[in-house]
Amino acid sequence: MSMTKSAGGPQGAVDLKLDLKPSSESAKKLQNKDSSFLDGSPSESPDLETTKGITAFQALVHLVKGNIGTGVLGLPLAMKNAGILMGPLSLLAMGFISCHCMHILVRCAQRFCHRLNKPFMDYGDTVMHGLEASPSTWLRNHAHWGRRIVSFFLIVTQMGFCCVYIVFLADKLKQVVEAVNSTTNNCHYNRTVILTPTMDSRLYMLSFLPFLVLLVLVRNLRALSIFSLLANITMLVSLIIITQSIIQGIPDPSHLPLVANWKTYALFFGTAVFSFESIGVVLPLENKMKDARRFPVILSLGMSIVTALYISIGTLGYLRFGNDIKASITLNLPNCWLYQSVKILYIIGILCTYALQFYVPAEIIIPFATSQVLKRWALPLDLFIRLAMVSLTCILAILIPRLDLVLSLVGSLSSSALALIIPPLLEITTYYSEGMSPITIIKDALISILGFVGFVMGTYQALDELIQSEDPLTFSNSTIFIQ
Repeated sequence: MSMTKSAGGPQGAVDLKLDLKPSSESAKKLQNKDSSFLDGSPSESPDLETTKGITAFQALVHLVKGNIGTGVLGLPLAMKNAGILMGPLSLLAMGFISCHCMHILVRCAQRFCHRLNKPFMDYGDTVMHGLEASPSTWLRNHAHWGRRIVSFFLIVTQMGFCCVYIVFLADKLKQVVEAVNSTTNNCHYNRTVILTPTMDSRLYMLSFLPFLVLLVLVRNLRALSIFSLLANITMLVSLIIITQSIIQGIPDPSHLPLVANWKTYALFFGTAVFSFESIGVVLPLENKMKDARRFPVILSLGMSIVTALYISIGTLGYLRFGNDIKASITLNLPNCWLYQSVKILYIIGILCTYALQFYVPAEIIIPFATSQVLKRWALPLDLFIRLAMVSLTCILAILIPRLDLVLSLVGSLSSSALALIIPPLLEITTYYSEGMSPITIIKDALISILGFVGFVMGTYQALDELIQSEDPLTFSNSTIFIQ
């Protein structure tokens, strides 16, 4: 489920370094005061790196966690938008291409680390140095814009994730509360759900705002590691319960279309790219590994696990519920406490993950902003920006409460740029002057074109659906299930 994530483990948090431009000394002091989130240089604290380096297994866990989020619950509907044959094949191809682009990013970062004698290179730095190495004079003169573009897309992606999380939290809580009076312990003979009308979904979103504010005020990333662990556990248990439900009683799939039309396929693209959301976490993970030489193997293994899980959940969910599949597969589950617990567990997991997702845009924007003011105003400005940003995500979620379309929009608009468009172009600018085979150049160009086509088509289709939607809260209120 890309997106840059920071996940804490038993031995510490994954650290990132993301800046719009080099920070002043006052900003550096503020950044290093409470956490090492921006400490991307192991050489600055070699003892810490030796003791806090993560193992290969921990890197694998963080990588899998970095992908799996709300997007996996929307994959059965994505399969419907692509077709029962085209969907799994496309998801397999997208998983392979996403993994390949991650390997490109790692390889280019390692190249510049060796060339410039730096211990670590983040996504923005890698793109900037890639443009500086290009044969084009214009690109070399504007290389600093590479860092800014990556920072912009990271902010849009992560803020989009946060908006999706708020919509998801409100929808799931509303569904549990409205169906509580008719929820039973029998998961086999419960045929209908009689809803108890409650407050509007937008009020549920506002009700989460105080808790989200408290979470994002925690400025020490390591203090949030327990939330990451809790999110891992709750999501794993939820997916196990969902899987054992959908494998029961799969009907004849012969009536399902093999290939859907191109308009709905554009929505599939956005949701699928949204699901592979860990492009930004690969460099921090590699940097923090005790033995970074093993990271390419870990990356391939982790992405293989994620792709297999996505194809399984998406295909089985679509096979089980067919054309009745809803934007989140939890809406199709029987109304008993076992399956209602899935929603409750996911509420806990996503609530815990929100603060970790929020850290990325916060640590891009806040250091830049606080470097522009006196030191005594740095902390008040820091807290004000955090409050403003979390309020903005809540406002955007209220304005666009269609979870399925928001997933597709965020995936098409920014995730496709970070995961599919930029890495192949980065490989060309990095290695072109040293000589590249025409096949490699064509391959990179095709991947970038694929990402750009998905970027345009997916964004257009999602925006068109949002504009034409007569009742944007239909999904939020559609908790009726008939088995």
